[in-house]
Amino acid sequence: MTILRHIKAAAAAGLLALGAAPALAQSQEMRFAMVTPPSHVWTQFANHFAEGVAEATEGEITVSVFPAGQLGNEAEMLQQISAGVLEMGIMTAGTMSLRAPDFAAWQDPFAFADVSEAIAAADTEAAQAMLDSLEPQGMRGMGYIFAGMRHILMSDRDVTALSDLASQKVRILPFPAALTWWRAAGAVPTPVALGDVYQALSSGLLDGVDIDLDALVGFSMQQAAEHLILTNHIAFPGVVVMSDNTWNALTSEQQAALSKVFEESFAWGNALQVEAEAANLARLEGEIAITRLDNAREIFAPANEAYEAQFGELPLLQALREQTGR
Repeated sequence: MTILRHIKAAAAAGLLALGAAPALAQSQEMRFAMVTPPSHVWTQFANHFAEGVAEATEGEITVSVFPAGQLGNEAEMLQQISAGVLEMGIMTAGTMSLRAPDFAAWQDPFAFADVSEAIAAADTEAAQAMLDSLEPQGMRGMGYIFAGMRHILMSDRDVTALSDLASQKVRILPFPAALTWWRAAGAVPTPVALGDVYQALSSGLLDGVDIDLDALVGFSMQQAAEHLILTNHIAFPGVVVMSDNTWNALTSEQQAALSKVFEESFAWGNALQVEAEAANLARLEGEIAITRLDNAREIFAPANEAYEAQFGELPLLQALREQTGR
């Protein structure tokens, strides 16, 4: 169910409730978890949402934010949400593709020129259908909050051809689309927890990182690497998920209030991300060597073809392409 559908459904339930015996408002305490550092746009979005919920519900509902993987890695948090043990979280679309394969559509390489294009795509019916597909698994997809476009950070070399990536250990998130793309690029995709990347770069465990600028700056990775290669190879949405148990424990009025706060917070957070892209890059320009790889699509053609061969027939990928004019 999309945010708009959540609002309509909750509002309708609220109207029905007016004709019934008044229900006692129940206080709710919710935990909102993510792996990103406090400075990251996803974490800022969560804090903004928490403040909005407290105001909209007059303190009936409190939301506590747990960044930087305090409640586990994404797989652990997602399992907790599905089981009803954790109330809410922000998960990468890649992690969500392990539950609902069509989320791999967001890893379509070079599909979007920038964050603004990707944000617009989140309003399509295809993107909303991905969220709806989570409901049979005890979760509700509430919407998308975007991190920056993905780039390549390398410890000791520039990248201007695929040969520069040959046998290089590149940190990725371990989901099928990323594994397929990076292996076809000739690299050695290496899963490492986000909070451990800095040390892994410093020690030589990693040669490079597939990363957005928010996470790069948030964890000061530029201090452990020498080269940033701007590729914009994929967009990187976070999927905000809520446990069905949590949602169903709310009154209809509380559901309506949260839905409206979500809608406002997504607009706020995604606008903030557009601004953060430029701000993060401006900060990094004086701290690390930067290469703008304008022909990245052509350079990574073998990797793009590998993605297409494995994921090109996904129904919602095809729908997303059609609905975004690609």
